[in-house]
Amino acid sequence: MRDFICPNCGQRLAFENSVCLSCKSKLGFSLDDMAFLVIAEGSESEHGGAVDASEYQLCANLHLAKCNWLVEVAPVRKLCTSCALTRTRPRDGDTVALASFAAAEKAKRRLIVELVDLKLPIVGRDDDPHFGLAFDLLSSADEKVFTGHANGVITLDLAEGDDVHRQQLRIAMDEPYRTLLGHFRHEIGHYYYYRLVGTAPEYQQRARELFGDADADYQAALDRHYSQGAPAGWNKDFVSSYATMHPAEDWAETFAHYLHIRDTLDTAAAFSFAPAAATFDRRNLGPSGFDAIIEMWLPLSWALNMVNRSMGHDDLYPFVLPPAVLEKMRFIHTVIDEVTSDPAKLAAAAGG
Repeated sequence: MRDFICPNCGQRLAFENSVCLSCKSKLGFSLDDMAFLVIAEGSESEHGGAVDASEYQLCANLHLAKCNWLVEVAPVRKLCTSCALTRTRPRDGDTVALASFAAAEKAKRRLIVELVDLKLPIVGRDDDPHFGLAFDLLSSADEKVFTGHANGVITLDLAEGDDVHRQQLRIAMDEPYRTLLGHFRHEIGHYYYYRLVGTAPEYQQRARELFGDADADYQAALDRHYSQGAPAGWNKDFVSSYATMHPAEDWAETFAHYLHIRDTLDTAAAFSFAPAAATFDRRNLGPSGFDAIIEMWLPLSWALNMVNRSMGHDDLYPFVLPPAVLEKMRFIHTVIDEVTSDPAKLAAAAGG
């Protein structure tokens, strides 16, 4: 995530800001510009040298999801790119679930920005009714909800927005890391297996060699994992114990960690404690690109872990990346790089 500033006064902004705390300007985030604009209501003034902010207003989910993204002015206020991907949400009267819904939408907006930065195709349900991306954000307080992915639809149990509930699950499932953003990054990995590998025969054999047969019986693997646990010595070949459950989960876990690393490096570079080459704006191309990313990541993650320990917190990145995991992650990096650099491959991934 880059370092944002107020176009009016130059004050630094957080990604969640809708008002500049210095000059009190009303702000909104423009996904097209990857920047904040001042909402100059009734004004023809320009901000950022190119965008007429009077053409924009805040998303229709401004209050419901605390969304600070901009949409074009219309007679009926529209949803932004991120909010429009949500297919199902809690009912209006469920105030507890709606609070968690807002937290989930905040995490999802970070996900969408990273996907756009990586130039990955985001194909919604309107364009692809069978495999398009959509989010069902539901509360398990009223019904059974299982966080997961099925044919492009990502379901999230909004109980994960409760810190106590999430911490209890983290301990019960022996997970060193569990966040809303982490869930989204994992589940979106399933979606991109279909988009990047499932539609590209040239990648399927290598994916099978690294991760295993993605079509293996999932229920049998699930039953085995929860009855027997991860195999001994799993940490030599997998990024997490959950990744051992099924090849599809191995891909999704590794994909999520690739997103963790890229976004954290980008943020660190924006604040000048990682090399400028770590930003999304400077693509790491070619066979050496992934090596460069890891060479920047390892000392940074170590330093951040030590900073967390200095504050009495657990490690920021409590994971080890053995050679087998790095090889899997290298494949993901290569596929993303090649698909997003080739118009024909990108069109195929987007279903065009």
